[in-house]
Amino acid sequence: MTTHILVVDDDPQIRALLSEYLTEHGLRVSAASNGDELRRLLVDETIDLVVLDLRLPGEDGMAIARSLRSQYTVPIVMLTGVRDEADRVMGLELGADDYIVKPFSPRELLARIRTVLRRTGASDAAPARQREVRAYRFGDFEFNLRTRRLRRVDGANVPLTNGEINLLAALLASPGRILTRDQLLEASRVHDNEVYDRAIDIQVLRLRRKIEADPTQPQYIVTQRGAGYIFSTVVEVVY
Repeated sequence: MTTHILVVDDDPQIRALLSEYLTEHGLRVSAASNGDELRRLLVDETIDLVVLDLRLPGEDGMAIARSLRSQYTVPIVMLTGVRDEADRVMGLELGADDYIVKPFSPRELLARIRTVLRRTGASDAAPARQREVRAYRFGDFEFNLRTRRLRRVDGANVPLTNGEINLLAALLASPGRILTRDQLLEASRVHDNEVYDRAIDIQVLRLRRKIEADPTQPQYIVTQRGAGYIFSTVVEVVY
């Protein structure tokens, strides 16, 4: 899964232009025209950075930025007008990470996005173990812990049972580490009466059928004979 950018602007041409340009340069892009659409996307998606126009009709970008900062740590790059110096100052005081003045080139915006992503990723003072994990990304999948939803890179949802969700979460939390059947049973059970001999093998088989290209030759959930299972691929943690 690629970095996911949310562009918020009431101008459909700007939304289309930025979506096309950023997508061409390897980013995943969603677009919103107002605060309500933004909030719906933040609930359903794992957003890595918000590009926010401060001059929106109705609920303006300043109010949206204030609301965002009260609930999320997602980085914000503001879009402002040439004469809006006071807005730029206020936006930065509210916690925006950078701004760019209209009119601007998509190339400059891309550079600022990349700079903010590097800076915010490297400068977070809280140890990873103390930060809340929002999602895991691996291969062509993104697993959102808030919505407990597994989604393919093309946006298609992968339906999972509660047991499969808990099993996948346990595996993704410890990539490259062998987890015993007892550990996975404890993590994946929903009700005590669902736990029985070899139950974890059945859960793993069902999960493999949903995420592996070839379940008979698994690349993600690999069996460690006599020991348990290991999630054998790179996992990106999204905080």
